[in-house]
Formats: sequence, structure tokens, C-alpha cells
Amino acid sequence: MMRSRRLPLATAALLVTLALGACSPTYNWRESSDNGAHFVVLLPGKPASVTRSVDLNGPKVDMNMTAAEVDGSTFAVGTAELGDAAAAGKAIDAMATALLNNIGGKPDAATVLPGKTDGYARVIDIDARGVVRGRPQRLVARLAARDRRVYQILILGEDKAVTDEIVETFFASFKPT
Repeated sequence: MMRSRRLPLATAALLVTLALGACSPTYNWRESSDNGAHFVVLLPGKPASVTRSVDLNGPKVDMNMTAAEVDGSTFAVGTAELGDAAAAGKAIDAMATALLNNIGGKPDAATVLPGKTDGYARVIDIDARGVVRGRPQRLVARLAARDRRVYQILILGEDKAVTDEIVETFFASFKPT
């Protein structure tokens, strides 16, 4: 009889161990910001930052990018400051065109992403599908202009990996400062 009791206990212990292992989150959401503290956002992994010179269809500016990659999906926020508010509004058109060209995609009509858009002079929300290096991808992005600053908030990953829950968590967490 002793033996029959141990077997269920051992099986139960194994099941608990497997269940706890299954609860290990792929997305380890953590609050992040850029070095200049122009925003706060939840990223699903340890972020890396880089500054690059980009041409926004006229003005060439330094764009600061803060990003994390998890399971092949990239979560990124870029910011840049332009000469004036009018240039910032035009720059997000250039960003939208470049992002869509990068994946050879077309945006879904009338996309409205989660998160607040109060205080922006102009916002473009994009949900598009395309191909990157021969693999189908989904791009979800918000491009926004506020005063002289532009924001590029995006997720790029395999269509199945970019779920509505992930989109909600990421975009609803973004706050410009």
C-alpha cells in the first residue's frame, strides 16, 4: 500500500513542477524609457538603445531608439526632435511610408490602436502585414507628432506572435513625458 501512495505523490509533484514551468512568462514586461526621458513604456524584455541619423523626407535628424526583442518580435520606441512643429507633422508621413516599404505592406483600413492620443498634433496608426527576409510579418505602429517631437512606437513580428493582448499591453502603456 505504501507504494501506491508514493506513486501519486510523485506524479503530483511532477505535475506541479511542469505547471510552474509553464507559467514562466515569455514576456517579462518592465517599465522602460529613453535616456532623455521623453517617454515611459512597458517593454517585454531588457531594452537596448541606439541613436541613428535618419532622413525624414527632408530633414535629417538623430533618432533615439529604445527596443527589446522577444521570440523574434521587436518592440521599439523612437523619438526625434525637428526644427518646428510643422516639420514634425510632415515627418510622420515619411516614417509611415518607410515602415510600410520595409515590409512591402499595406495598412489595414481605419486602424485605431489602444492608448491615449491626447496632446498630439497628429497621429497615424498602422496595422499592416508584409514580408521581411521571406517571412510573413505583422507591423503595428503608432506615429505621433507633439510640438517639435515625433514618436515612433512599433511592434514587428510574426503575425501569430503579435496578439491583440500584446498590442494592448504595449500601446496602452506608452506615455510621452
